[in-house]
Amino acid sequence: MSVGQDDIEDSSAPLIEHLAELRTRLIRSVIAFIIGICLAFTVAEPILQFLLGPIEETLRSLGDPSPTMQYTSPQEYLFTLFRISMVFGFALAFPVIGYQMWRFVAPGLYKNEKGAFLPFLVASPVMFLLGASFAHFVVTPLAMAFFLGFADVSSIFANLLSTAADRVSDGVAGIPAGEPAVVPETASGIRITFFGKVNESLDITLKFILAFGLCFQLPVLLTLMGKAGLVSAVGLGSVRKYAVVAILVLAALVTPPDVTTQGILFVVVYGLYEVSILLVRMVERKREKELRAQGLWFEDDEEPEVDPMMKEFDEDDGAPDDSGNKDKT
Repeated sequence: MSVGQDDIEDSSAPLIEHLAELRTRLIRSVIAFIIGICLAFTVAEPILQFLLGPIEETLRSLGDPSPTMQYTSPQEYLFTLFRISMVFGFALAFPVIGYQMWRFVAPGLYKNEKGAFLPFLVASPVMFLLGASFAHFVVTPLAMAFFLGFADVSSIFANLLSTAADRVSDGVAGIPAGEPAVVPETASGIRITFFGKVNESLDITLKFILAFGLCFQLPVLLTLMGKAGLVSAVGLGSVRKYAVVAILVLAALVTPPDVTTQGILFVVVYGLYEVSILLVRMVERKREKELRAQGLWFEDDEEPEVDPMMKEFDEDDGAPDDSGNKDKT
């Protein structure tokens, strides 16, 4: 057997071990996910009521005494509950999935890398939960009030109740004995009525939750990139104007055409961007302090980054140009 074949066989063994380890971690993660789905399905209907809470409050505030939603196919409600079970089942299983992910990558990390990666693994679900809570309790009610405010949301059932209340008699409550309930006649025009579908209303709520949950990952992502040396605080500050434009576009895409909602999203995400700059700056200072303590930090190794505005100011004051000559006036 040649030397090249020996090298190939020696390198294949660790690869097979890694693949076997990956398979084990994936199987455990899938089992945890299935268990999470089963647990979430047992409380899927209360979760659905909770997610549709902003729509219910909006309908009641607009005059509907009995908010009602519908589904138009036999399997729609079941699939809606199953969809909720998958989303919240993953949330329940995430600690196990995150732990399996950590156990797979941890052996290949140095001690300092483990200490850097683990906090982000914990901070990511916490920030997602904050973003989801902000979307459900702040953004979704504003969006529902904006959308439903254009239509007459009083349902036919509400009209029947108001009519029956004026005709109370000895028969069935609100309806005289032997007289059927009738839909009140309107004088002119077509009444635009909201009959919300469960799956479509849930889809809007889940999109808000997912969008804001991901937006709240911005400090985690940028700080992790700063720790890896991919971005710097000065670099993030220099592209601040482009970040403002990007955040405005994002706010226009994921929120309804409502200035209030878009303004709230812009303020929150831009605030997270500024917090990310501060966190990256703290990471850089900590890294510089450690390198100085080890004697590995040299001022002449790289030219310090300068804010573009300060650079223009220095050039106007007669700073040296690229040729090394000072501009004398």
